Amino acid sequence: MASSSCHILLLLCSILFHISPSIAQTSFRPKALVLPVIKDSPTKQYLTQFSQRTPLVPIKLTLDLGAPYLWVDCDVGYVSSTYKPARCGSAQCSLAGTKDCRDCFEGPQGPGCFNNTCRLYPENTINQVTLISGVVSQDTVSLQSTNGGNPTKLVNIPNFIFVCSKSTLGMLNDLATGVKGMAGLGRRKISIPNQFSSAFSFPKKFAICLSPSTTSNGVVFFGNGPYVLLPGIDVSKNLIFTPLITNPVSTAASPQVQEPSSEYFIGLKSIKINNKTVPMNKSLLTIDIAGFGGTKISSVNPFTVLEASIFNSFVSVFENELANVPKVTPVAPFELCYNSNSFGSTRVGPGVPPIDLVLQNESVFWRIFGANSMVQVNNEVLCLAFVKAREDFRPQTPIIIGAHQLEDNLLQFDLATSRLGFSSSLLFRQTTCANFNFTSNA
Repeated sequence: MASSSCHILLLLCSILFHISPSIAQTSFRPKALVLPVIKDSPTKQYLTQFSQRTPLVPIKLTLDLGAPYLWVDCDVGYVSSTYKPARCGSAQCSLAGTKDCRDCFEGPQGPGCFNNTCRLYPENTINQVTLISGVVSQDTVSLQSTNGGNPTKLVNIPNFIFVCSKSTLGMLNDLATGVKGMAGLGRRKISIPNQFSSAFSFPKKFAICLSPSTTSNGVVFFGNGPYVLLPGIDVSKNLIFTPLITNPVSTAASPQVQEPSSEYFIGLKSIKINNKTVPMNKSLLTIDIAGFGGTKISSVNPFTVLEASIFNSFVSVFENELANVPKVTPVAPFELCYNSNSFGSTRVGPGVPPIDLVLQNESVFWRIFGANSMVQVNNEVLCLAFVKAREDFRPQTPIIIGAHQLEDNLLQFDLATSRLGFSSSLLFRQTTCANFNFTSNA
């Protein structure tokens, strides 16, 4: 009998030991989490906010779809009773993928400056400034769970891994007013989606739905659908899927080690405008062994960026399809502009030729309509919302699909199966990304 009791006790201890600390603190196990996202008008950055530290403090962050992790400025006013630096050789350093270990020579001991801690190099991807080092750290974060149609209970995740940065060397320069860091959703073990799914054992998926509005929130879902937008439309249904491709070489400004890129690439095969194929050097669409080439999706580039030769062909075809429509003087940074009154209005924006991003085969394509291909730069001028990469250098990635092209489209990133689900314009389904009901029914 005594032996049987010991076995039961050991079993219970083993079960409790393997429960995630975040779950152990509550009997509620969310199936998904939700964050609001708002477009900042002056910078065109997408911002989100959740709470961190003990006591909890709301932190405003610039959302970066392809960044590897969360980094936060710890220079001023970072006070928390639950903050912990990651000590050299710890499991946290291993999870963060770094063996860079050093002491602090930059000031008094405190968040962002501890001896015997492992380091990463956080990057401001808006201005490409990279800090010489940031301390891998842990603290509590808090955000709302969701049933897919509303926010539900607040949940806490203790020991969330992030990088403590310093505001020196321009780390916060060019970020939107009040922003204290960047929220990375990329392909790393310590990225925000991976940590959220690990904490609550839900699928390694997340979905973004960016709104063009600067007054109404878009949404990021973490976990599986449903993703319900007013008036009760589950936009996770009828997605088109394409594989996510890994670039074997880091695309960070200053990679710490030779590692794969944390950004999301897709296998673009061609571009069509009004079913006319854009001529281009197809070798640019394939990622080579040095990491050059391919097509990535970005939330920090406001508009799609095309390598110069691709851009010139693209604009030429688009212009030919509108040969009877008079052009107007272009407005920088755009090169092809028209009078707004030249086009009728449709459910999916100005009535211009559709653009198809053709993926793994001719029957799988991401169609871009006028709301995403054109931008209203003033009351009278409408411009093609694509920009040319600098002609005097070879861009690492020749096609970067920017945030304007993502607006009012749902994109689901399945990290477990490495595939992207996309909806094309939700305007066809009579809803928008601003239609998630952030009113809690909990």
